[in-house]
Amino acid sequence: MTIGGLAAAVVLGAVIGVLGRLIVPGRPTMPVWLLMAAGVVAAFAGTGLVHVFGLGDGGWSPWEILFQIVLAAAGVCLVAAFWPKPTRRTP
Repeated sequence: MTIGGLAAAVVLGAVIGVLGRLIVPGRPTMPVWLLMAAGVVAAFAGTGLVHVFGLGDGGWSPWEILFQIVLAAAGVCLVAAFWPKPTRRTP
């Protein structure tokens, strides 16, 4: 993978993370950078799974995008479950 491909994967991973957040119901309680990080990890994992199962032909495929978005939604759910909830301060 070239530097340009890696940069594109990071940018698209951030977008995938935001799409994953839109799928998950509820109020967001985690920072945006964490959503983007989950998206980047999901993008790489989705691409890897597509190649492991032999569903891709080397270029972009609908399977790859589907795997990435589903993994991003699962990653956001997992991170949201373990991310501390904001506490109310009483005066």
